[in-house]
This record gives sequence, C-alpha cells and structure tokens, in this order.
Amino acid sequence: MKPQALEQIIEEIQKSGSICVVGHVRPDGDCIGSQLGLTLALKSAGKEVACWNQDPVPDKLKFLDPDRFVTAPQPGRVFDCVIATDCASLERMGRVAEHIGQRRVLLNIDHHESNTRYGDINWISPAEASTGELIHRLLTAARWPVTSHVADCLFTAVSTDTGSFQYASTRPSTFQIASHLVEQGADLARICHEVYQSYPLSRMRLLRRVYNKFRLTHDDRTAYYWLKQADYSRTGAKPADSEGIIDHIRAIDEVVVACVFEEIEPELTRLSLRSKSGDVDVNGIAGQFGGGGHRAAAGARIPGRPLTVQRRVLASIKKALKGVGRK
Repeated sequence: MKPQALEQIIEEIQKSGSICVVGHVRPDGDCIGSQLGLTLALKSAGKEVACWNQDPVPDKLKFLDPDRFVTAPQPGRVFDCVIATDCASLERMGRVAEHIGQRRVLLNIDHHESNTRYGDINWISPAEASTGELIHRLLTAARWPVTSHVADCLFTAVSTDTGSFQYASTRPSTFQIASHLVEQGADLARICHEVYQSYPLSRMRLLRRVYNKFRLTHDDRTAYYWLKQADYSRTGAKPADSEGIIDHIRAIDEVVVACVFEEIEPELTRLSLRSKSGDVDVNGIAGQFGGGGHRAAAGARIPGRPLTVQRRVLASIKKALKGVGRK
C-alpha cells in the first residue's frame, strides 16, 4: 500500500512540465545520488528538469554526473514543481532556497527524523536508511524508468548512507532495494572503486593530522577532533575530502560518541556527531544547537567562539552518556 504522500507526489509530478530537483549544502552520496537518480528518471519520462545545488558535486561522485546536470541555482527561473531530496530544512539548501520561490508546489522527500516539514507535500520516512530508497520506491510506484545510470546513482545513495550496509539503520528492505538496483544495471565494481577505493593523497595527509590530533574524554567514551582551515591549506585537501573521516575515530572500541568540530568561519563551527549506542541519541544533542539528523548521525552549525562551542557540546555529550557504561 502506497503512503498518501507518495500518491500525492506522483500526481503533482505527472501534471508538472518543468521541475527543479534540489539538495543540501555540502552534498554527500545520498544527496547527489538521490538528486541525480530522480533527475535522470524524470528526463527519461519527458520532463523538463533542472538539478540545483549550492555546492559542486564532490570529486568522488563526479562519475555519477558526466553530463554535469548538477549546477548552481539560476536566478529568475520559474518551475511548476520543486522537489527537495535528502534536505531536512530550507536552511540546509543554502543559497538554493533563495531561487525556488517561483513555483506552483514544493515537494519534500527525506528520511531525516529532524525534517521540519517545510514542503507543500512532505514524504518523510525516518524508517528508511537513505533517501535513495525513497526515490527508488517513487520511481517503482510511478513506473518511471530505472536505467543503469539511474541504478548507479541510487545504489551509491543507499550504500553511502548505510556505511556500505554496516549501520544499524540498514534493514532487510535496504538489501532488497540494493539487489534490485544491481539487477537493473548498477555497476557495483565501479561504484565501490570510485567511492571507497580511490582517495586523493591530500585526504591521506588530512587523515594523518586527524590521527595526530584527536582527543579522548569521558572515560574514553567520546572521541573528538578539530578541522581548522589551516588543516586544509597545509594538506591541500578540500572540505569534501573530510567526508567519512569521523568513522576512523568512531571505530575505536571504547568510543561511544565521535565528534568533529570544523571551522567554517572564525566564530562559526560545523558539528558532526556519530553514536554507536542506541542509548545515545545524537539527533537530540544536535537539536540543542539548532541542528538535527538521525539518532546515530547528526550535525549542526553553531555560532560562537570555538572553545565555548567545544565546551558546550562536550557537556551535552557527557550528559547523554550518563548511565551508558564502557564495553
């Protein structure tokens, strides 16, 4: 049985000629995979489609977009329909939000528990491990084409947001969808090579600095490190190169919560959190600072002096860890 919101979304898309598919700033594999998978399927269905993101496609995901469908927003465009994928709030769109006002309807498709339901129609399903799974359900229900290229995009979305099917959010249906995407032509070997086995040397230099600088606190149950602008300039790395590095400190056996503080501006910090315990909800911690995400993975952007931000966040983590023992 299809959710009512899914039926409404299909109806709105079917009666739309011009469509814009948008995602969130600092796009990850689920965002780009979902955006592109939906864009390609709608183009094949005869729709006029734009695909906008404030930030460019990360180097590791450019193999999904050889024709460069993902572009920066273009002022003055008018659309019948705007579809937001994997974007928990309007603020997460960044500058894109300023350019999608000329529309008939805004559709919001996402799996983040913290989604603010900002669309005219909202299909929010936190039970799904990735937005890519929702896009697959949408294409299947609407009987829109899933080509091998679309399958590559959606498999990348599912794989990256499940930690290559390692996170607790992975469900039997996740494997079923992944299997179906391989049947529809997803090139598993190429995806794994591009996403997981092909890192630039600059990322290795950045990772070496992380290993040298990370800290443990709360009886070794919290691991954290800072990424400063100087870390990028000294290693030649880009912010996109830091994607997934948090998993290296999360993997420490004693660690329950991993935390990254990234300097965006002198008094603006990007916070990333990961939890390995069902008893520690980092979505709740991020929510205290205006952010959100999932129970096991969340983030926020926090204004203020860096050490003040660090002290406040670590205090919140410490409180959340009460009653959670070491292994």
